[in-house]
Amino acid sequence: MNKGVREVEYTVHELARLAGVTSRTLRYYDEIGLLKPGRLSESGYRLYGPREVDRLQQILFYRELGVDLETIKQIVHSPSFDELKALRQHREQLLEKRRHLDALIANVEKTIGAKERGIMMSDKEKFAAFKERLMEENEQKYGEEIRQKYGEEQVSRSNEKLRNMTKEQFDEAEKLSKDVLEALKEAMLSGDPGGEAAQRAADLHRQWLSFWWDHDSKEAHAGLARLYVEDERFKAYYDRVHPGAAEFLKEAILIYTGMKDR
Repeated sequence: MNKGVREVEYTVHELARLAGVTSRTLRYYDEIGLLKPGRLSESGYRLYGPREVDRLQQILFYRELGVDLETIKQIVHSPSFDELKALRQHREQLLEKRRHLDALIANVEKTIGAKERGIMMSDKEKFAAFKERLMEENEQKYGEEIRQKYGEEQVSRSNEKLRNMTKEQFDEAEKLSKDVLEALKEAMLSGDPGGEAAQRAADLHRQWLSFWWDHDSKEAHAGLARLYVEDERFKAYYDRVHPGAAEFLKEAILIYTGMKDR
């Protein structure tokens, strides 16, 4: 910083106006320990300096990508948090998001043009827009967690596999997803994650996963199973079958993959 140049400080209202958020949002971030002011003025007003402005920018980037506040708090307050690395990741994720949106916009424009001219779109063209929308939804819900666990390259490969998926393959994947839940429900009656029914559910899950992942890895399969228990959103999806279903499926998959002592 140049000598003699005074650092700019903002009050709650000034920073809220600058960032396009509400004052209430900043106060809430302060209350939960996500973004504390740099200092309090003599009159007791919150004041935010350059460090807090940069931190708010990071928070808003993560919010734009659909990351929940508790996760953001853990990320930005981690001793290993690298601001420059995070910005580069934000850029890649936003570019991917832009590609999804560009594809959706192009497909909508194509649909409008086809209807105006009375031209029928192929099922392949219609399905392409649906897949882009599905990737966008998955990115908003789970993008950050999946990237942290498996890396940017694996997520990109998975998205590319979805783009190349035919309607028939997608329908088969959807059927397998339902079959997994039905098999899991049946397996839980036995109470044995190593039993025949539970291992059938684990195998069906592996078959379903093969439609989304570009390689067959026991480690990745087991890691995803652990994520089902660690992440409340995945946990809730499987626990709707029966309380404890996510944990049961995890145990069954760990036995199936041999990633746990039998």
